[in-house]
Amino acid sequence: MSSPPPEFVRHAEHFAVERRNGVLLLRMHTGGGPAVMSLGLHRALGEALQEAGADPDNEVLILTGTGDAWIGGLDPALRDRPPTLPREARYDLYRDGIALLRNLVFSVDVPTIGALNGPGYHQELALACDLTLCTPGTVFGDSHFRNGAVPGDGQHLVYQELLGLKRAARLLYTGATIAATEALALGMVNEVVLDQRLLPRAWELAAEIMAAPRATRRLTHAVVQRPWQRRLVDDLAFGRAHHLLNT
Repeated sequence: MSSPPPEFVRHAEHFAVERRNGVLLLRMHTGGGPAVMSLGLHRALGEALQEAGADPDNEVLILTGTGDAWIGGLDPALRDRPPTLPREARYDLYRDGIALLRNLVFSVDVPTIGALNGPGYHQELALACDLTLCTPGTVFGDSHFRNGAVPGDGQHLVYQELLGLKRAARLLYTGATIAATEALALGMVNEVVLDQRLLPRAWELAAEIMAAPRATRRLTHAVVQRPWQRRLVDDLAFGRAHHLLNT
């Protein structure tokens, strides 16, 4: 086991980091509890994923949350922001929002495992990983449209890819949700795992992946991620720009 990479020290406010034999675990948190989505976490996610991909000592990435929520709340500064943001603030939200999925898909060149420990914002990051686990209490949905916002922040794109256009449209327009067992049946996740088994199972899968040769691991990841790369090039900036048009 090695110590956490030093570049993540500046992200300690948002991530607990562990690395075992080349497997990097990034666990989102706020004050040691479930993560709260804030402007700081919004930016740190993209930066941390870029840094995880840049470190040659990382061979597999596990991304998860803390407690019983993937991201358990919304910072008041985001929830109560003015209805019309200054141009620079809109740009920062656009840039940081693009970086979330872009850096996961284009900057991380090793196998990825998303371990969804419950409901929350930006579940698309776990769903776009090579393998995705979730707990029985995890639910999937998108409330942007019901709250007067365009559902274009990236989660829409992942739903369209995994669920198909009609199922995705139903979620986006109605705010309907999908439970963990249905998500498994629909192919959104690979396994539904009891809460206490979630991270042990993620580590097990990582160990299985690590048993393969390094070039095989990395090139297989490239093959698995290729559809996401095409989807992001075509649609991510388009959706994000529309999402921010009425901000």
